[in-house]
Amino acid sequence: MSDVRGPGRPVGRRTLIATTAALALGMTLGACTDGDRGDDQLRTDVADGAPASMVLPGEDAAQTALTLSALLFAASDVVVVASSETAESLAAVSSTARLPLLIGTDQAVLDEIARLGAGTVVTAAGTDLTGLGEDLEVVEIDPADATATLPEVVADPTPTTVRLLVDPDQPAPAAAIARAQIEAAGGTVGEVSGGDPRRSSDTVAAAKEAAGEDPATGVIALGGSFGATEQWIAALQAAVTVPELPGGGQVAFPHRRMVAAYGTPGAPALGILGEQGLEESIARVQQLAAEYQEFSAEPVIPAFEVITTIASAEAGRDGDYSRPIDPGELRPWVDAAGEAGVYVVLDLQPGTTDFLTQAKLYEELLKEPHVGLALDPEWRLKPGQRHMVQIGSVSAQEVNETSQWLADLTAEHSLPQKVFILHQFNLSMISDRQDVDTSRPELAITLHADGHGNPGDKLATWNALQRDLPEGIFMAWKNFYDEDSPTFTPQETYELEPKPWFVSYQ
Repeated sequence: MSDVRGPGRPVGRRTLIATTAALALGMTLGACTDGDRGDDQLRTDVADGAPASMVLPGEDAAQTALTLSALLFAASDVVVVASSETAESLAAVSSTARLPLLIGTDQAVLDEIARLGAGTVVTAAGTDLTGLGEDLEVVEIDPADATATLPEVVADPTPTTVRLLVDPDQPAPAAAIARAQIEAAGGTVGEVSGGDPRRSSDTVAAAKEAAGEDPATGVIALGGSFGATEQWIAALQAAVTVPELPGGGQVAFPHRRMVAAYGTPGAPALGILGEQGLEESIARVQQLAAEYQEFSAEPVIPAFEVITTIASAEAGRDGDYSRPIDPGELRPWVDAAGEAGVYVVLDLQPGTTDFLTQAKLYEELLKEPHVGLALDPEWRLKPGQRHMVQIGSVSAQEVNETSQWLADLTAEHSLPQKVFILHQFNLSMISDRQDVDTSRPELAITLHADGHGNPGDKLATWNALQRDLPEGIFMAWKNFYDEDSPTFTPQETYELEPKPWFVSYQ
């Protein structure tokens, strides 16, 4: 091959096996321009500016190394070349010595060496470099020898601002190589469990640290769990700008579970939420959540499920057999719950009106990051029907119109994912259930099995409701203190299959 180092430098392959040196894997850092560099001075320059945010698949370590070398380094007189067997051991050399790392001896590697302008290759002793030609100087080292001598290299004084995020829960063969390349260019490395920067306070913090002021630039994610690049950039943007949910993070499920007190403030006949005052209700639901925590690998968050429009036996002023609570009356409960780390779900019992009309009455409350929405079709009447005479029902179309509005509201106001609950204990309660739209990532759609009775009846309902359930819907369960015989304990509740993500108590 031709001399890629340029004129004025010695040509010819020379193998050195170094065993001792005063500086372990050392190099010289400092500002040095082309004008004051001598012909015998070796240099590594990082690329100007950070690359745009992207996702690298991570299955192919050699391709990962090649891609990152091209992205991060403008030039380097010295390059580390490894085989697949020595790649991880030489990654530490690359990182410490601030040198690009390549794997293999194919044409793509040869082309990258030429682009870098490298004339010296550092490799593990005994590595077969056939294919790289005879014009490169080769320095063979024992990567395990901390005293091994490397060529003295002057590094670019302005390191890259790029940050690498890896998923420790998803082993990637390329992870060590990617870490080395980023660190060699002066960048930094962080971890995002599960590949979703929105899942917890820790991952949100890692994303914010990585993104800095511009989440669209300079953050590279490694591994398929991060999704496609477009999806990743959107998630990163959300992690930086969207408020967090109670318990941390911005995605409701599956990164937490919830246990809720159900009812209406000041109305003990409607559920346990009305059996005590605000501060006492917060303490009660916090205790309920604590009783479940030992049975859950995920954090269990306390919640209120507030009956916000109450089914009525009388037609009322609007003639719809539903009595809405003034949003101002609920505001103190919503605000206090948010301050205490309690999630709030507004439950609608609309009578003869539609769910979307009623949901819009509570738009200001639903703009809060810790407030979701529940639709209770049992109380959705057709003209001529009456509560407690007929079981109500809702069409998939009406559900989708409501969920679409809520998802748009969530996106418009940069809110975290909202819990969107559909109550059901009879298959007729949601017609055309297979047509329920679960595609909006702004919502965690949850089916709440809220039948009561003995354990056999409740389990039969639980299993029946899961048949032909659209993908992407989480399951929820209700325990009744008075109507169940007996009421399931926390352990019995969490022994259900699947384990419910949301549990409420009435």
